[in-house]
Amino acid sequence: MTDLVAVWEVALSDGVHKIEFEHGTTSGKRVVYVDGKEEIRKEWMFKLVGKETFCVGAAKTKATINIDAVSGFAYEYTLEINGKSLKKYMENRSKTTNTWVLHLDGEDFRVVLEKDTMDVWCNGKRMETAGEFVDDGTETHFSVGNHDCYIKAVSSGKRKEGIIHSLIVDNREIPEIPE
Repeated sequence: MTDLVAVWEVALSDGVHKIEFEHGTTSGKRVVYVDGKEEIRKEWMFKLVGKETFCVGAAKTKATINIDAVSGFAYEYTLEINGKSLKKYMENRSKTTNTWVLHLDGEDFRVVLEKDTMDVWCNGKRMETAGEFVDDGTETHFSVGNHDCYIKAVSSGKRKEGIIHSLIVDNREIPEIPE
């Protein structure tokens, strides 16, 4: 990877993905790697600006690398996820998902709740869940190994805050991490 010009880390529900881009401005080469696996390779591209579109992760999320000339032989590389800049996508994602990282039985687990669908992901796999109504809200139950887990959803009582989601594992609350 001698022509590596950009590296991005993208947090999706199924995990954090590493996107690498090689751009040979003398050879016209363009190579896109996702998690170390080559997704696109183009040799001898005479047009040095443009875009490359590919998919990332289990949900085949659309990603596009834009290549723009800044001045002379300088180029700018920007990544879009689902048609939004990476920054905008991540800002929006922080509103639509909750993420927790926990350590169980000597292993790290990344649990993600997609608030719009109530899908729960753990280390890249969508979990089998069971929803239940309780006195103060709802509980979405699932298992990680032989540990009982649930995500509790309760109203904050404030319109701006909306619903508060908490992850409970073996009857203890796990703090959420911002992505």
